[in-house]
Amino acid sequence: MSKITWKAGTMISPVPPALISSGTIKKHNVMTAAWTGIICSEPVITYVSIRPSRYSYEIIKKHKEFVINLPTVKIAHAVDTIGVKSGRDIDKFALTGLTAEPSSQVKAPQVAECPVSLECKVIDIRPYGTHDMFVAEVVAVNVDEKYVNEDGALDLEKAGLLAYAHGFYYALGKKIGKYGFSVEKKKKTTEVAATILKADNKFGKEKRLKEKKFLENGVEVVIAKPHFKKTNKLEKAETEKKPFKKSAKMSNKFSKKENKKTNYEPYSFKKKSDGSFKKKLKRSA
Repeated sequence: MSKITWKAGTMISPVPPALISSGTIKKHNVMTAAWTGIICSEPVITYVSIRPSRYSYEIIKKHKEFVINLPTVKIAHAVDTIGVKSGRDIDKFALTGLTAEPSSQVKAPQVAECPVSLECKVIDIRPYGTHDMFVAEVVAVNVDEKYVNEDGALDLEKAGLLAYAHGFYYALGKKIGKYGFSVEKKKKTTEVAATILKADNKFGKEKRLKEKKFLENGVEVVIAKPHFKKTNKLEKAETEKKPFKKSAKMSNKFSKKENKKTNYEPYSFKKKSDGSFKKKLKRSA
């Protein structure tokens, strides 16, 4: 595979077109920012890079708080509108119909329509050319309960999260595995046999379906293979055994024999003069 070399550019993608909400519940603002991510896991440190000319820049610099909201495909139109409009002129929550909902640890509101909202407190601001990086600690995470499974874990596969790559929006695809699946030990295959139909009775066999289940790349795979199992001949004989009934004809045929006279008469041969034989009957006295 050959590659061509381009000049330096922002080619790391996809990234989340996050909705960054700021201000207060009464005087709020929201912007779309793709330059956001995680810096550290313990403590949980995140960032968002914003141009100093943006309206959100001065609000976040003043309050030292903001919320990172992860949008879904359903609100993609609103996400794009928020990205091209300025909060200096209009209320972007009212314009797009999104809901500003109170947060638990910061004054900045969260976007109710987003399944995940991270409440952040700024701990540092670092200037880097066109953008300044707001480094912040995540102090609370709010998740939509409908995406929490029975085990209490967050499952966002059904949420349809939105992704951004080189100026275009994309819907995230299906889940293909989990962290560590490449080195995960495969579970022992569980086999379940279920009779689905009988084969030719001539051979006394039953066709059965043998299912094999195992994990491959984090996905459960089921393979069904037909095989034959011989039935017990004694069981088959007992199953197919029918009571024997004699018909009237058979009853007469096999009834007690009676002594009957026959027309049989013994005979002997007498040699003729020409050398041939002639039957000579022997009549009983």
